[in-house]
Amino acid sequence: MNATTQTARAVATRTAPDLSGVLTVGFAMSVAMWAVGYFCRLPVLLLPSPVVLVLLLGCLFVGGLVLGRLSGAGWSAGAAAGLVSGLLNLLILGSLLTGEGSNQVVPSALWWIPGSIMASALLAGLGSAMSSRTIAERPSRAEWLNTFIWVAVAATALLLAAGGLVTSAEAGLAVDDWPTSFGYNMFLYPFSKMTGGIYYEHAHRLLGALLGLTTVVLAFFAQFTERRIWVRVWIWAAVPTVVVQGILGGIRVTDRNLVLAMVHGVLAQVFFSALVALAVVTSGRWSRATEPLRRVTAQADRVLGAILVVLTIVQLVLGASQRHFQELLLVHMVLGLALVAPLALFLGLRAWGLNRGAPFLQRLGLILVSAVAVQVLLGVGALIVTSAADAGALSRGFDLVIATAHQWFGAILLATTVVLFCWNFKLLGRPQPE
Repeated sequence: MNATTQTARAVATRTAPDLSGVLTVGFAMSVAMWAVGYFCRLPVLLLPSPVVLVLLLGCLFVGGLVLGRLSGAGWSAGAAAGLVSGLLNLLILGSLLTGEGSNQVVPSALWWIPGSIMASALLAGLGSAMSSRTIAERPSRAEWLNTFIWVAVAATALLLAAGGLVTSAEAGLAVDDWPTSFGYNMFLYPFSKMTGGIYYEHAHRLLGALLGLTTVVLAFFAQFTERRIWVRVWIWAAVPTVVVQGILGGIRVTDRNLVLAMVHGVLAQVFFSALVALAVVTSGRWSRATEPLRRVTAQADRVLGAILVVLTIVQLVLGASQRHFQELLLVHMVLGLALVAPLALFLGLRAWGLNRGAPFLQRLGLILVSAVAVQVLLGVGALIVTSAADAGALSRGFDLVIATAHQWFGAILLATTVVLFCWNFKLLGRPQPE
């Protein structure tokens, strides 16, 4: 092969869009932009619009940089990823382009919509062009699938935070109809009317739509990428689950049903952990793990890990009962401090101390110990600040943040226990009989 042909192939490799990477980074940029937009416009923060705009555009540029660095595909891949992100962002752009009448779009939408999509493509393409390089090997489709699952995990974590704020602010009925919002198409409800509790509730609905679309695309992505049938079935099962979640949330509004609200919240946390487990079993580390560490007590770790997962879910149900019905607080505290936290600490320290030949398991053990400590501190903090706010000794707002953080981190703790449970099965085995 002559030098000219080699150069041409190198250039083609560097500039040709990687569709798996384009799809993954496109969704990642949108999730990042929605997170920035959501938190920056919270009533307790409310950053100036120019600052928010700069941060949003920065997400596109940084996304292009990352794609160019990872795939070396140049401006075309970045532009394609920006196009994907721009199309996704139409889900929320309608809120900014609604006229005075119900479900009416302002005439300027005719240039705002294509203009926003083009701007997204140009910014992401610029970032990709600035960081692109010739690389020996691109990420495989399986690696991009794993990254896409982590994007779905991030979208779910964002939705959990938004849902927690809805409950903490008692804004679950701030918008009292569904699937419309005060008669508007959900995607055309004016942003100018999203104030107070309406912002919490309506933003939660929009974030749910983003997660739903992300889950559907993930299922199709896995169908053409993942070879293991059981993993594909697991991913496809996420689609009806997220649909059911949306319906539960809607019926909770129309029927004013707090039981459904509690089920809706707990199922969301379980869904989050299921996605994290999917990210584990589709990771490169999982596929590279071969010979397990032989240990006599391996079965005990697995059984205790399963018990911890179940107890953590029960603890989440009790916490949800307290948040929605102001009941079972004492049971929630006793179970957490007397059983869940000690067992989690025991398993975490056990993973750290007994797996000298598996440093990854040791790190997971320390992560679990740290997660338990943080969650206990958040629980104590939530109890203190909520009581102080109820007594008028503390202004409202700070208690919402701490209470929501405690609820949100409960999902993180559950996911951590699930991750350790999965890796104990993969990396631990009983000694072979002699």
